[in-house]
Amino acid sequence: MEICENGLNLEYVENFLDAKEADNLLKVLEQQITYMDPELTKVRVFGKWHHIPRQQVAFGDAGLSYKFSGTRIKACGWPDILEPLRDRLQHSTNQRYNFVLVNRYRDGQDHIGEHRDDEKELDGDAAIASISLGQPRRFVLRHVSTVRKLGGPPPIRFELGHGSLLLMKPPTNQYWYHSLPVSKTANGVRINLTFRKMNTP
Repeated sequence: MEICENGLNLEYVENFLDAKEADNLLKVLEQQITYMDPELTKVRVFGKWHHIPRQQVAFGDAGLSYKFSGTRIKACGWPDILEPLRDRLQHSTNQRYNFVLVNRYRDGQDHIGEHRDDEKELDGDAAIASISLGQPRRFVLRHVSTVRKLGGPPPIRFELGHGSLLLMKPPTNQYWYHSLPVSKTANGVRINLTFRKMNTP
């Protein structure tokens, strides 16, 4: 599925990983990945520090880090389980990725608020590739003019399924905010792997 309108440029591949591959990857990640201390992943909102409502860790090439909302996350070295996935993704998209942010949502109460991935460390010409594992969750996009209550196109909502790939291509993050809202019906674990191309230091 492709959506290209009003500055939005998305490609959604429902079964980028087949069910067996997705199940195995989720199982291994649950066994092997250690997430950061919550005190190290606090974010600053309106001058106050808050714990993020999810678990987080990053992997990537040496020396890379990602700063958002006053927090900088340094990349650990690539684990064996993620290198083949990165290479497969690069081959499929014909793009190079040197960083992945891993978010683990323990249940439907864990979420991520409305934001744009437009930090200066990101290569603005590269697509951001998001692979979802586990509990399907609703993904919501709102145009910047809608967020600022200036009118604009209606929100776009769809479900990110187990083993799916979402490509957010330029200029999406200039014009659209995205979020993963709280869900009262989502009881399972979801892991999201967001592959990015970072500008090298």
